Amino acid sequence: MDTVEQLTQVFYDNFMAYFKSHVSHVNITGRNFVSDHELLNGIYDSLQDQIDTIAELLRSLDAFMPNSIAEITEHSVINDDPVEGTADELLGGVLLDLEILKEAYQNLIRIANEEGYDEIS
Repeated sequence: MDTVEQLTQVFYDNFMAYFKSHVSHVNITGRNFVSDHELLNGIYDSLQDQIDTIAELLRSLDAFMPNSIAEITEHSVINDDPVEGTADELLGGVLLDLEILKEAYQNLIRIANEEGYDEIS
């Protein structure tokens, strides 16, 4: 996999993590609603900010950002299962997605370094 391919993978995974954390934010309930709601808001805001940054990095490499939800859901390592459950299940799902995304970023750093794209890594 080269830098463009891995950066595209990061886009897929980031977009899915963003969407699922936003759904969790809106649907979470329970005793810790306020703190869970605020935590998830910070997570999805951060992930949403990354969408534009990743897309701009892709353009800097003469590639285009994915332009189809079907493509994103098909290629993301993060599953497209319904986002539902208790607060603990929603938070656990977001944590799992962030761990997958972290691995995608680590792979991007490694590949970009190997290919000399220091500005990306």
